[in-house]
Amino acid sequence: MNKKYKIALLPGDGIGPEVTCAAVSILKKVASKFKFDIIFKEAVIGGDAIDKTGNPLPEETVNICKESDAVLMGAVGGPKWDNLPGELRPEKGILGIRMALGLFANLRPAIVYDALKSSSPLRADILDGGLDIMVVRELTGGIYFGERGRRMKDGCLSSFDTEEYTQKEVERIAHVAFKASMKRKKKVCSVDKANVLESSRFWREIVINVKKEYPEVELMHLYVDNAAMQIVRNPGQFDVLLTNNIFGDILSDEASQITGSIGMLPSASIGYSTLGLYEPIHGSAPDITGKNIANPLATILSVAMMLRYSLNEDSAAKSIEQAVIKTLDQGYRTSDINASGCTIVNTNEMALRVLENI
Repeated sequence: MNKKYKIALLPGDGIGPEVTCAAVSILKKVASKFKFDIIFKEAVIGGDAIDKTGNPLPEETVNICKESDAVLMGAVGGPKWDNLPGELRPEKGILGIRMALGLFANLRPAIVYDALKSSSPLRADILDGGLDIMVVRELTGGIYFGERGRRMKDGCLSSFDTEEYTQKEVERIAHVAFKASMKRKKKVCSVDKANVLESSRFWREIVINVKKEYPEVELMHLYVDNAAMQIVRNPGQFDVLLTNNIFGDILSDEASQITGSIGMLPSASIGYSTLGLYEPIHGSAPDITGKNIANPLATILSVAMMLRYSLNEDSAAKSIEQAVIKTLDQGYRTSDINASGCTIVNTNEMALRVLENI
């Protein structure tokens, strides 16, 4: 009897439904090839959920996700909901689902594929030897979840957001980074602003202490401003980047641009259990919604991460990754990664080419 996996499908807003549909077709193909069954259950999140329920994260969506083996999500947000109060914005749904599922670690690989080196904004000599960075970002703490508000100060209105971490929160994300590095090049760079921020000094102290459990791993520290510079100056020096929530949010997007397009970058949000949430790091792209031109590869590669981290189907994951590489080597491109001599295809056609290569 085939193994069965329950997948919560959250298409989201904008191009989210387009790229998740493409990714689902790939998942169905590998399920058939590797002899396991997938049961999908769709739910709403973000702007779509606001329109249908008045809430960016309905309780029903949370329950569906908790009853699943993994969650595949598109993108959320768009100008339609920009004027809503903070608690009702689509992005609140993302923060809420991460917290509800206990997903404290975000894994964002940034890989420059040989076929896409010409699409990178960096010179070829900087990318010589290839590039493969894993950003490990803390996801449920820090300034995005700290105390915030507005108040009167010195006779005028002011606002504040608080960066705060507990020892446990830093320890657990540090362990994720060090364990990830043990399967890679055994190098971790922890990013902070310890010359200015007390929260960063606290972060650095704990990371140094956790490192003692991983004597084989080389640990270095960079201030976030220097890290941002080094990512474009010499990205090949990095293997695993360990960051807090806000620094990781920014640096992972910077790293994504080295690859040539944000449309190429998948992500995994994981916690202590095997249940994880998988999504592309790009946004909902309302300007191209409905045009069938969005790049689905980030979402397709997110499916590969889902198969590896939540479903323990490593062979199926590798088959997707290899199919993506072969498709790129064959010269197929969506418009965001187009290069001279390549064949431009739309969203559905790109998914079809990947399917043919599995």
